Amino acid sequence: MKEYQTITEISGPLVFAEVDEPVGYDEIVEIETPQGETLRGQVLESSEGIVSIQVFEGTGGIDRNASVRFLGETMKMPVTEDLLGRVLDGSGNPIDDGPEIVPDKRQDIVGEAINPFSREYPEEFIQTGVSAIDGMNTLVRGQKLPIFSGSGLPHNELALQIARQATVPEEEEGDGEGSEFAVIFGAMGITQEEANEFMDDFERTGALERSVVFMNLADDPAVERQVTPRLALTTAEYLAFEKDYHVLVILTDMTNYCEALREIGAAREEVPGRRGYPGYMYTDLAQLYERAGRIEGKDGSVTQIPILTMPGDDDTHPIPDLTGYITEGQIMMDRDLNSQGIEPPINVLPSLSRLMDDGIGEGLTREDHGDVSDQMYAAYAEGEDLRDLVNIVGREALSERDNKFLDFADRFETEFVQQGYDTNRSIEETLDLGWDLLSMLPKTELNRIDEDLIEEHYREEAVEATADD
Repeated sequence: MKEYQTITEISGPLVFAEVDEPVGYDEIVEIETPQGETLRGQVLESSEGIVSIQVFEGTGGIDRNASVRFLGETMKMPVTEDLLGRVLDGSGNPIDDGPEIVPDKRQDIVGEAINPFSREYPEEFIQTGVSAIDGMNTLVRGQKLPIFSGSGLPHNELALQIARQATVPEEEEGDGEGSEFAVIFGAMGITQEEANEFMDDFERTGALERSVVFMNLADDPAVERQVTPRLALTTAEYLAFEKDYHVLVILTDMTNYCEALREIGAAREEVPGRRGYPGYMYTDLAQLYERAGRIEGKDGSVTQIPILTMPGDDDTHPIPDLTGYITEGQIMMDRDLNSQGIEPPINVLPSLSRLMDDGIGEGLTREDHGDVSDQMYAAYAEGEDLRDLVNIVGREALSERDNKFLDFADRFETEFVQQGYDTNRSIEETLDLGWDLLSMLPKTELNRIDEDLIEEHYREEAVEATADD
């Protein structure tokens, strides 16, 4: 253990110290203040003769007389199956008044990149119970599918709903037979009110029993936000690849994480990139997102749902822009739908799941899933276009066919997307509801569905009910 009293500068969350021996990148540091308080930090940059250290608890109380000890190891997360049901702070310390955690092992929080040759292609369905996701933008095991939201939109409610309801249907268990489902919930920069809301919901619904919760609050040091998602993902990898769990990792809010990156970059006086964010933000985000996946020969899986609030609802902002490049689609929340009282306000048209086609269909969900999804997309898009036309010429000027597509768009929002935050729909219920809505349209308009499926599922009674209306 090397100890120095050579602090030369304190800048924001960073401490700079002179050293006479090489110090490893990411090495853990203990700083003892003149008042006797011990603070933890991590080496952020190491060059000949000087190191920069980011201090997790903030630099208050540190002066040039403080002692700096380099521990010779990187930060590790104590992992065990007993973490399920526990609540930890953003640095991985228990805050739930539970017993002391006795770890099975300690794993490096940086993790190891999955060898592309060893990756299994994600193609097993995860049921979230949310029709707009399961039916239209299906989530599969090992995928990373972010939620793009905005300030004031109910992304927290949607995150809690997914955490409560997400399951691997029985028919999906095949090679993963016997695997259990777990949720890792990593919150970064949330308010105490939001934290209370999360915990009340977890405890009320019993979801906490299969979850590990990491809480970094808004008044916690910003530097800690860089550690929280890595602790969460390290725990997920242990449960998935050593204990055979199917793990769903929900990270909220990635915007707060990126703001912490920008704050530290400014303290280091780095040359900023787009809108002041560090030029390496793409690489940093990729290090987190690419820790999702499946490994050949392992029954478990790590699936990620990162949640971010787009500043100014701008999807070209660097945070959603870079996230979209790295991940496999996005779920878009919509302010107009939210103002209409649609819960959850998911706009399916700009939403996308790039791996959906491999996670649905015969033997996976239901053989009509892909056709139903394609047809509803097309019908809803046409109804949206006709709404713009109605604003110009009025509804009376439209044909009977066009009016049916307008009615379809209205009912799609109020019956299919709208379901509240306490309704858990199976994929069967979601697809049956889809057929109810598609049966409003003439069979001749269902040009994206196989004829055999139309004969099997088309509801003539729905046509008659629409005619009566």
